[in-house]
Amino acid sequence: MIFAAGLGTRLRPLTDHMPKAMVRVGEHPLLWHVIMKLKQAGVERMVVNVHHFAEQIEDYLKANDNFELDIRISDEREMLLETGGGIRKALPLLDPDSPVLIHNVDILSNVDLAGFYQDGEVSDAEACLLVSRRKTKRYLLFDENHRMRGWTNIQTGEVKPSQEILEAKPLEKLAFSGIHLLKPSLFPLLEAWPQRFPIMDFYIQNCGQHYFEGKENTDLQLIDVGKIDILEEVDKWISRQKKKLSYL
Repeated sequence: MIFAAGLGTRLRPLTDHMPKAMVRVGEHPLLWHVIMKLKQAGVERMVVNVHHFAEQIEDYLKANDNFELDIRISDEREMLLETGGGIRKALPLLDPDSPVLIHNVDILSNVDLAGFYQDGEVSDAEACLLVSRRKTKRYLLFDENHRMRGWTNIQTGEVKPSQEILEAKPLEKLAFSGIHLLKPSLFPLLEAWPQRFPIMDFYIQNCGQHYFEGKENTDLQLIDVGKIDILEEVDKWISRQKKKLSYL
């Protein structure tokens, strides 16, 4: 599933006239880069959620014959459902018996998605989150067995689900990449949540009772296309990756 429904407010004024997914980096829209990355990994069915200028995404996919893939639209025009609500709404479009790989449309990386998916399939974890040691303000907290125990904002000092988790045992801070995998065992739990909610809230609330694994990629090269002043840097990053990423 590709998260493409966001408003992209940090990319204004570009997103005053188009969805974030259609912002061009290199020679193609962000959506193209993520679709090609997933196709390269062997993905044949994808769900793309839409909200902001949704028709532009639909028209782009139609014009390219869905890139010869089974691409389904999860329509959030009436209400932007955030990441958790977006997954919940898309469940009928997904295979109920297979793990779902989730990828933010504004994340470009060198990660081996096929390998990440395969590792997640054989893991005992019900969710696998791709993490790294890059600097950020918000971190996920993991124990020595790579099990998620919580979340923290190092700028504000906030810790979830509670401050007590830091006192119980040493925990490692790792940055979330916007790429993760959910097992079907979690789908019924999602159904019990509100119509609109962030998936990270779901992970934080349930990490004490369910095994969510942090998959650390020590060689991860990732760029978050979140702000307009980073677009020039993104173009340079894509140029450097051309020899490594066959779809480019």
